[in-house]
Amino acid sequence: MVLNELRGAKLFSPDTERLVLRPPQDSDLEAMFEIQADPTVNRFNAAAMLSTREAAQELLQCWQRHWQTEGFGYWAIALRTQPEQVLGFGGLMSKRIDGQQGLSLYFRFRPQAWGQGYASEMALAALALAFEHLRAPAVLALVQPANMPSRKTLERIGLHLKASLADVPGQAPNLLYEITAAAFAAAPKLKPEPTPFGA
Repeated sequence: MVLNELRGAKLFSPDTERLVLRPPQDSDLEAMFEIQADPTVNRFNAAAMLSTREAAQELLQCWQRHWQTEGFGYWAIALRTQPEQVLGFGGLMSKRIDGQQGLSLYFRFRPQAWGQGYASEMALAALALAFEHLRAPAVLALVQPANMPSRKTLERIGLHLKASLADVPGQAPNLLYEITAAAFAAAPKLKPEPTPFGA
């Protein structure tokens, strides 16, 4: 099934054991700017760092439009015990990667949320959404080579290095990770260990 056939499908956000996963709202603008403009968060990818609230507003609106047209997208992520405090953003979006349209996995968290397994927990929910509900053939993720914490997280949830892409001028080629529907179905459903802070 191609992704266009799923356009407009309204899917519920699957909360996890510890996390609330919901579509981003206008009220998330300040949290988005704080996270996306934080040099520590962007230490491996300075080109992605936002410098103005206007840029954050444009990004937020882009994510909201994806939800409106596709019925899924990046989530605002919070603890179930503190749903008003956004810890990060992540999930799936339909993107063109390496010349093909597919699902891209993304996550970005506040530094104080690192090392506690939240990225893995969210990402496993995203993979379940991709393969059990969207019936996608594969999920991809792009990461900078030096970003070992994100790479280890991707590998712990079953993604494998597929290729490198020189897709951003002046920046080291991104690494392209992939997990197929068959690999996800065959993988043991175990809770992965958190990636250590600063790994």
